[in-house]
Amino acid sequence: MPALGTTMPVTGAPCWVSLVTPAPHAARSFYARVMGWEFRDSSLGRDFSLAVADGEPVAGLGYCHGRDLAAHWTPYFAVTDADETADRVRERGATLAVGPARLGDGRAALAADRDGAAFGFWEGPALAWTVGRGSAPAHLDLMTRHAFEAAIFYAGIFDWAKPSGGCTVEYAQDHVMVQVAGHTVATLRGGGVESAPDPKMRPRWMVDFQVEDSRAAAAAADAAGGQSSPAPPPLGCSKDTYIIRDPGGALFTVSGAG
Repeated sequence: MPALGTTMPVTGAPCWVSLVTPAPHAARSFYARVMGWEFRDSSLGRDFSLAVADGEPVAGLGYCHGRDLAAHWTPYFAVTDADETADRVRERGATLAVGPARLGDGRAALAADRDGAAFGFWEGPALAWTVGRGSAPAHLDLMTRHAFEAAIFYAGIFDWAKPSGGCTVEYAQDHVMVQVAGHTVATLRGGGVESAPDPKMRPRWMVDFQVEDSRAAAAAADAAGGQSSPAPPPLGCSKDTYIIRDPGGALFTVSGAG
């Protein structure tokens, strides 16, 4: 397989998604069966691997140490200065969980916003990858308590809608769209309830992957030890969207290509 090229991502835009799991071998088997992905070694070290579809990068897979830790998907946003971004996270009452720390040719950090949704940020070159294009995820959706308040929070961290940033923000009646050159790269939606008994309704960033047949992918997930169901509003904007819980507990959605 040829080497995958890197580029400097647009500041403030999603530049990667990664699954962190305490059982990487089982996760690779699950996503290979359900999504048809292949996996290759990553330049980030032995704890990381790269999911590839049709020769293009899709997502990362990392090992989290500790059997009691639940698997989860995390989006990363591009920044020019990870230390400054970390300060902004703290100043706005959010949680900085890890980093910034050197990782390969860049620096990464993990955080959680004020409603508990986990996200990461990355300083440095990244794989050529854009939400909604090629093999990258089709959508990144934030399920949050209040979409407009969340937009203000993230805009202050990532310089959305500022001349120094690369993203613009479009406000709709009940959601907020983050765009790069007119292309939507993330959507913020309200309705998340932090104390909801159903984890699918708690604040979180949800990664949606486009598949040829979402119903078949959901059935394959069930057969491979996961759980699937039609995605609830507002994630279930399409009847062809299913929310899937992998065997490690990580949630993501799949949408039909049609």
